[in-house]
Amino acid sequence: MSIGSVTIVGASLAGHASAKALRAQGFDGLITMIGGEEHRPYDRPPLSKEFLAGKATVADLALEVEDEDLAAEWMLGARAVRLDPAAGTATHTVTLADGRAVTSDAVVIATGSFAKNLNLTTLGGLSIGAHTLRTVDDAEALRDALRPGAKLVVVGSGFVGLEVASTAVDLGVDTLVLGSSEWPLSRIFGDTVANSVQRLHEAHGVRVRNNVRVDTLLGTERVTGVRLSTGEEIPAEIVVLSIGSIPAVGWLASSGLDLANGVVCDETGATGVPGIVAVGDCSAWFDPVRGRPHRIEHWTDSRDRPAIAMAALLGREAPARALRPSYLWSDQCGARIQFAGRLLGDEVVEVESGSVDAADLFVVYRRAGEPVAVVGINQPKLVAQWRKRLASPAPYPQPVTALTSQGV
Repeated sequence: MSIGSVTIVGASLAGHASAKALRAQGFDGLITMIGGEEHRPYDRPPLSKEFLAGKATVADLALEVEDEDLAAEWMLGARAVRLDPAAGTATHTVTLADGRAVTSDAVVIATGSFAKNLNLTTLGGLSIGAHTLRTVDDAEALRDALRPGAKLVVVGSGFVGLEVASTAVDLGVDTLVLGSSEWPLSRIFGDTVANSVQRLHEAHGVRVRNNVRVDTLLGTERVTGVRLSTGEEIPAEIVVLSIGSIPAVGWLASSGLDLANGVVCDETGATGVPGIVAVGDCSAWFDPVRGRPHRIEHWTDSRDRPAIAMAALLGREAPARALRPSYLWSDQCGARIQFAGRLLGDEVVEVESGSVDAADLFVVYRRAGEPVAVVGINQPKLVAQWRKRLASPAPYPQPVTALTSQGV
């Protein structure tokens, strides 16, 4: 298949990395970048930390370096609403909300994911004080609201919610985290690590309540609190909903692509339609270890996997294997939490160094006696050493329910 033009739908980390990979691998054809936001590609992890704290600007988030020239055509503030794969023609067509259509030989789907929200009935039309955090515009609105002494409730005790809580406390905000699990991050890492994370937050001034579920946001135009499923009402001036994400694939409903928890792909990101690949948060790549497609929402995967997908698209040798164990990190309460490996949910957890009480825990996860993953809290050297040791394990005999719907 000869490719002279590529449309990349999604102008964030994965989309930008795809354009860079195409040029790095010698593609000299037309690249069209379609982005739903008005902003050029920017880094999202600082949104809940440095940017929210006022220590970084929009310019600081830029993914493009000063001398970078992708020679791409940019269509920003343009929302894709439909993909028509090639049928009787040599090109695929992406239709935008304003009616414009973009045709090309190949399409890279990199539309990421949306923050989950309580349904509209539950929200009751609230527009002031209720926040999600996914974009730089979201972060600017939340930053303006975080004033010393304000009462903040964070609904959800995952990574983003905990990072927001940590930042808010540093800004003098009265902060409460409400989580539905046994401990913060317990569905991902298990109780040992999660117990240590909770102690870290409590020592930093964050209040945490577990095993609770929010039913309703209170207030009329402005949020005044939340109501739990038990009927208990908790006052708040600011509520941040951090209850997970969903892949942004609604615009692909009529495309004929398999959209089971994201765009279903093979091990290289290729879909069932020649000339269409998917990368980043919206993609579910086949994982031979799990024996099924699996969606990963880690910064490093969104940065690194596009090189594999672009090689597949161009019919070239992939620069790296898709099976490489995942890596993520999260800065919370003055500590860095790092993870490397792959968890399926049936591992034995062993503390190798540090303790649950101190912010220096290091644990190794073993399956059938073999190490498959590690987590370190303020243990960068040990994590770096173990990342090199963790080789991709042999395929698991049958699919296993992971610790989280996203998995790690």
